[in-house]
Amino acid sequence: MLFIVRLTIVVLYCIVVCILGSIWCLFSPRNPRHVATFGHLFGRLAPVFGLKVETRKPEGAEKYGNAIYIGNHQNNYDMVTASNIVQPPTVTVGKKSLVWIPFFGQLYWLTGNILIDRDNRAKAHTTIATVVSQIRKRNISVWMFPEGTRSRGRGLLPFKTGAFHAAIAAGVPIVPVCVSNTSNKINLNRWDNGLVIVEMLPPIDTRNWGKEQVRDLAAHCRQVMEAKIDELNKEVAEREAADKR
Repeated sequence: MLFIVRLTIVVLYCIVVCILGSIWCLFSPRNPRHVATFGHLFGRLAPVFGLKVETRKPEGAEKYGNAIYIGNHQNNYDMVTASNIVQPPTVTVGKKSLVWIPFFGQLYWLTGNILIDRDNRAKAHTTIATVVSQIRKRNISVWMFPEGTRSRGRGLLPFKTGAFHAAIAAGVPIVPVCVSNTSNKINLNRWDNGLVIVEMLPPIDTRNWGKEQVRDLAAHCRQVMEAKIDELNKEVAEREAADKR
């Protein structure tokens, strides 16, 4: 019963946000600041899933300027966890096919996200150039998932190098965002699904890294994120255990 109630609330909420949001965005279409606005609105669904989301940002994070944000991509719940910490003007990179998803696809495009053709290998090679061009032309930051796919409980997967090539080419820092484990954590028929911590780390300067060192940069960022995710998971486990006493 709780599952049905939650599902109904989520579907209705998403439809309303997407329809009204699309209308609102028509007054300033493709404005990158919309991404954070609606990301935070979707983040408000976390309590509906029985989640308490705690966000942490370094002091002065609002003044980072243009950057490439990288996050661990676990599952579809990222939309109500990681979305809470998105800073304007930050956009994401998604497949062109997302546009055809009813309601959501139209909002995704109107909010100014970058759409790429991942199914076309010839065009896929232009993704880095597109991201770099968009950062410079629109004075924005870009959020990317370097794992390239959802990890679905397999831990932090190996990083692909696209985000790091783009950061070096654009001359912007990389800002890691770490989300504690949500895999096998959420039972939609259970009222309380516990705590999730989303933490933004200090920026990693890319100016001293050349394109020939991109794999080393990716490995370094992955190591930093893996250590922080482990730390967050331990903290969550300890705090949830303490709450049960």
